Amino acid sequence: MTYLCSMWKRVTLLMLVSVLSAKAQPDSNRESQLDYTLSYLEQSIGFPVPEGARLDLYDTVVTWLGTPYRFAGNNERGIDCSGFVNILCSRVYGVNPGARSSTDMYERVDHIDRDDLREGDLLFFRIHRRRISHVGLYLGNNRFVHASTSRGAIISSLDEPYYKRYFAGAGRIASSTSSSSGGN
Repeated sequence: MTYLCSMWKRVTLLMLVSVLSAKAQPDSNRESQLDYTLSYLEQSIGFPVPEGARLDLYDTVVTWLGTPYRFAGNNERGIDCSGFVNILCSRVYGVNPGARSSTDMYERVDHIDRDDLREGDLLFFRIHRRRISHVGLYLGNNRFVHASTSRGAIISSLDEPYYKRYFAGAGRIASSTSSSSGGN
């Protein structure tokens, strides 16, 4: 009887170890996959991905980088700033800014202070006179992604003198899930 109990314990222990090792393996694979993804994204964008960032945002951004600018464009052949922001908000956050121009977007967002910026917030610029004429999506660490008329879809810094000069304000889409954090 003691032999059977002892054997039963060994079998149970072996089963438990095999279950735990099987579970540990996917976690290990998941961690190495996450490390690989982060490395790839950071090499592609040229700076470290902020902690807690949505990796699906960065993955989507990377696929669009270098897409040429095209007025009223909204596909891989050419994109303008508002079309690009609409695509990012829709694909990553599942929300639509509800406007096709940067001026209309500016009128529809909840305005926020620059000090309160979070990933996914919209940034607005007055490049042409007094009206809002450009929009980008905030990534974190003073960086944002946008469709530049001269360079297409790029990542820029709010610290660049050009963007400091023309910065007009920031906003958050009222029903946006961009305020939720956590990587995918």
